[in-house]
Amino acid sequence: MTSENPLIPLLKAAEAVRQQLQAPAFDAAGVQRLDEFIEQQRASIKDAEREGVISALGCFLGQCMVAVYQGEWALGPDKTTGIGIANKHFFNPFYRVSQHLAHGQKESVAVFFAGIPERVAVEPRRKNWI
Repeated sequence: MTSENPLIPLLKAAEAVRQQLQAPAFDAAGVQRLDEFIEQQRASIKDAEREGVISALGCFLGQCMVAVYQGEWALGPDKTTGIGIANKHFFNPFYRVSQHLAHGQKESVAVFFAGIPERVAVEPRRKNWI
């Protein structure tokens, strides 16, 4: 029995969104287009479509993080899929898209994306509670 590489569906979804957004690459400009697209479409996304939209747009955001910040697709400590950067930081692009859809520009994916270098520069805090 052969199992498909779990990255293939993520990469296919990211590429489909890149083409839909007419973004030349998985980069900061592409994330800006994504941000604008979310703002234009968020009020019209039906509840039944929401999960699929978050999944597709999150794949695109994640692939931009991989390309720009040398991240890699990974499973987080809570078994969610996201992006690991510098073997120390884990970001969930699906959550970021969901927040932007729910709360608008105050949860902008472009602002989040631009802030990644600052977040990565800070050593992750260890939880010292049980």
